[in-house]
Amino acid sequence: MAMRQASRGGKPSESNTTYEIALFGEFFSKDLPAIMNRITLHSESAHQMHTREIVFEPFDAHVQREKGVDPILLRARKELLEPDAKWVFYSYLKPESVRVHPDATVRPWATVQVQGDILSFASTLGYVRRSQIYKRGYVFRRGALVIQMFQQEKVDEKTEKPIPAHQDTLWEVEVKTATPVTSSKDKPLSQYVDSVLEVQLLMKGLLDLRRKDA
Repeated sequence: MAMRQASRGGKPSESNTTYEIALFGEFFSKDLPAIMNRITLHSESAHQMHTREIVFEPFDAHVQREKGVDPILLRARKELLEPDAKWVFYSYLKPESVRVHPDATVRPWATVQVQGDILSFASTLGYVRRSQIYKRGYVFRRGALVIQMFQQEKVDEKTEKPIPAHQDTLWEVEVKTATPVTSSKDKPLSQYVDSVLEVQLLMKGLLDLRRKDA
């Protein structure tokens, strides 16, 4: 199975390039009730999430870095609270320039579902596991967007099971398009950017949502 790869540096009007549009933020645990109430008020649905994510890098990543090249990372994600959930592999390319999209992160995004042994699948693509984390929190749906609010959990090296986050662990928020989107004459990327900026405005004064390039 081959992942459908988004093209690099395409023009916004090219329909073969798929993107994720996103904003990011973080807050302290003491602000959880107020932030959850406001997000819930402006969302259509909500449910709990507990996700395992594994990051893979090319087997020659160190060689690429020595040559000044940033290796393309491959990520695997599985929702543990859904009994029939499959692993989803995805990859981001470098975000579009801040001069083109100054208000939100707009990055090419390719994704595919995978059944079976994900380590073997990644290995056949020339990748090795670099790290993994668990994320526990909540997912909200707002139109074409998902809002994830979670704490990261570290991993027990012996069992690979999650270690519950400390009470004071920062909460992270990701506001992003739920599925890869394309730019078209009928619906340019600017409309998706406007959608995430609406959430930024709704959370103003309570949560700082911003663009990031990492």
